[in-house]
Amino acid sequence: MIPISDENPTRLTPFVTWALIAACVAVFFWELTFDEQQFQTMVVSLGFVPRNLFGQSSTPTLDGIPWAWVSIFTSMFLHGGFLHVGGNMLYLWIFGNNVEDAMGHARFLFFYLVCGVAAALCEGLVSPGSTVPMLGASGAISGVLASYVLIYPRTRITVIIPLGILLYPTKISAIYVVGFWFLLQLLNAFTTSAGAPGTAWMAHVGGFALGLALTPVLSQFPLFGRYKRGPWG
Repeated sequence: MIPISDENPTRLTPFVTWALIAACVAVFFWELTFDEQQFQTMVVSLGFVPRNLFGQSSTPTLDGIPWAWVSIFTSMFLHGGFLHVGGNMLYLWIFGNNVEDAMGHARFLFFYLVCGVAAALCEGLVSPGSTVPMLGASGAISGVLASYVLIYPRTRITVIIPLGILLYPTKISAIYVVGFWFLLQLLNAFTTSAGAPGTAWMAHVGGFALGLALTPVLSQFPLFGRYKRGPWG
């Protein structure tokens, strides 16, 4: 199922969510200016490579900070294609504004970045010798999904369900939409070889787990307290 909108108004203008989306889109169009070789060089330099952090070899530093740590943050704004950036930004657009509303601007930015760090570290810990660069905002957005489902579990989400060549729109409670998504991440995480090229499934699991842990601390709204009833509960 593909979420396309929710029924969840906000009090605050989601400046941070908009800025994160704008930054990721701007960086993606910057990536399009590279040829294939330049793009690969850039990905190795700015993407997060687990071996650079967990390996024994020394890496360059930026003002005394090991570049492997800096690359965790730069990797959050890189994407590998239109579907990659489009899917991530769609999820951030739908769910990020409400989590920002619940936390406030500064707390939400902190939450987003820390979930992204946790996602990268989780992927790195299961494949510390990997030389495959990790890139994308999905680890941080996984934390956003976790927070959303804790605060608004029964808010109705409009989703598109592919049925062969047909696309069937319906509205389902957030707990089922996010729950189904997370089960897919777990299934893929435990059936895919660690460090293999492709989606960093364990990063999604790690970002989601930290999102669950941090939301009770950072949310100014009560958990499970703000929702609209969906058709499945």
